[in-house]
Amino acid sequence: MNRKEVLELKRRLKKDACTITRMCGCYVDGERNRVVKLSETFLNLEEEELYKYLEIAKKALSGTLGNHLLELAFPLSEESNGGRQQFLTALRNDALQNEDLLERFYDLIIEHYEYAGNYLILLFHDAYDVITKTSDNRKLDESEEVYEYLLCAICPVSLSKPGLGYRADENLIGPRIRDWIVCAPESGFLFPAFTDRSPDLHSVLTYHRNPAEPHAELMECILGCTARRTAAEQKSAFSSLIQQAVGGDDDACRDAFYEIQQGLSCLTETEADAPDDTEEPLRLTPQTMEEMVADLDIPAEEAERISRSYQDEFQDEDPILSHLIDTKAVEAASRQKQEKELVKKVGVLERQLEDARMLAGLPKEEDAPDAPKTYDVILRVKPEKAVQIKSQILNGQKCLVIPMEENEHAAINGVNTTV
Repeated sequence: MNRKEVLELKRRLKKDACTITRMCGCYVDGERNRVVKLSETFLNLEEEELYKYLEIAKKALSGTLGNHLLELAFPLSEESNGGRQQFLTALRNDALQNEDLLERFYDLIIEHYEYAGNYLILLFHDAYDVITKTSDNRKLDESEEVYEYLLCAICPVSLSKPGLGYRADENLIGPRIRDWIVCAPESGFLFPAFTDRSPDLHSVLTYHRNPAEPHAELMECILGCTARRTAAEQKSAFSSLIQQAVGGDDDACRDAFYEIQQGLSCLTETEADAPDDTEEPLRLTPQTMEEMVADLDIPAEEAERISRSYQDEFQDEDPILSHLIDTKAVEAASRQKQEKELVKKVGVLERQLEDARMLAGLPKEEDAPDAPKTYDVILRVKPEKAVQIKSQILNGQKCLVIPMEENEHAAINGVNTTV
């Protein structure tokens, strides 16, 4: 699925466009006990309640593809009789009317879903008449096909915070009654996937509110798919492999990481300049990684170890290039580079100043006893002029006297002082 297809489904989750036929659910406590079950004709809900459920449904389709939203393919074993894909297909085909299938679905989640507190399982059934679109994305009146799907949201249920409130029945201010609140979904999935604006029974789209710590058990144990890493997990693994490949020197690790991040940023700029012939994002292959680190300012041995570690870490799937870029590190690397260039320029200026001192016959700064660290007057003159400069006492004040010929000129701080 691409971003347009996800947005097309999300835009329908509002009162005037919603066609959700049924909603079922099960409230589970921290001891994995069922507390209450729901089974509602969705459009018959009270308006305020309906809006709240629509907000939850939209949240289960929110976030970034490849990070919060991961599309997974069912293995062939799960598409045969008794497989998870076959089970979800049966749930969808019965439009959540089969109580036995719903019980099995709740049991599957309760058995495998790892969550310490209370949570609510919500399952929506919808049938969307997919409107035909022309090549310029203009809609036509007739429906091309019906996309029938299930949308699942697993929402934490937490106790409201303690506080004070007005208790109308007693007409006083006192402790507020605490109740259990359904929060935004922690996890969820869409089945089947909506690929090329058509149902794809071979794929499912999963949702993870915290991509740094996704629920792998949802992907593997509940849906029967091979788990994929989110962009956040890929970025963390990438940073760790560089640190391990470079070694224990923190400064060396940081410099190597900054250097590589700048290299990735340059590859991204190259991608942006290339013709956009496909929506498929650029992936960082082991070969591209090896070529990139070889051109960076990194010792050859470290570059080789980084390339090998990268190939081992991402042997199952080449990560999307943009997922590995740390924008803060790129900015820090740019600042560090500027600082190094500035230090280099200061060093050149200091050498030039020392050369001028030697030409003027003055001692080196480190050789001068009690030499001040700064100077009020700094002269820069031609070598033949330096030998003519003399120190004299004029009107009781120490002065530097510089003889001037008629054809010679002088400037002080850029201002012409020749009379």
